Amino acid sequence: MIGRRFRRDRYGRYRLSLAKAERQLLRSLPEQAKEVLHESEPSAERLYPPAYPGDAEASAEYRQMAGASLLDRHRRALDTMVETVDGPSLDEAQLHEWLDALEVLRLVLGTQLDVSEDSPQIEASDPRAAPFAVYGYLSMLQGEIVDALADRLDPAGTGPEPPEVNP
Repeated sequence: MIGRRFRRDRYGRYRLSLAKAERQLLRSLPEQAKEVLHESEPSAERLYPPAYPGDAEASAEYRQMAGASLLDRHRRALDTMVETVDGPSLDEAQLHEWLDALEVLRLVLGTQLDVSEDSPQIEASDPRAAPFAVYGYLSMLQGEIVDALADRLDPAGTGPEPPEVNP
């Protein structure tokens, strides 16, 4: 797809310009990710980083205290993506939920693929090429959402402009 996938309209909503295949992918990935969101699942390990590296007891206490809240936040973001992916636009709160959902998807997939800064280039013939392409696509979408949100800042950098009111 050529062009911007997220563009703010004059009413303060963000228009979605996604191809049918993109919408299908973004509808299916959250459902797959929700299956592995539990802290004990290795694919979700990056979703629950240790709060106190080097202090296993304090990290375990924090995980027990905040784990359910984090899980609820991840599920809510993924649910928002699924519920809104077929719509024509998103409000700003939904767009922020999309950012959170994309981060969850990237972290889960990145863990499964063992992505790191030192990850080698993947050849098209590599069986991991498709999942790495999806990972790259999710990263690109995150960047596009950040750009769309940044577009509402005025050029002087004095703050966000108010949305126009629907007449």
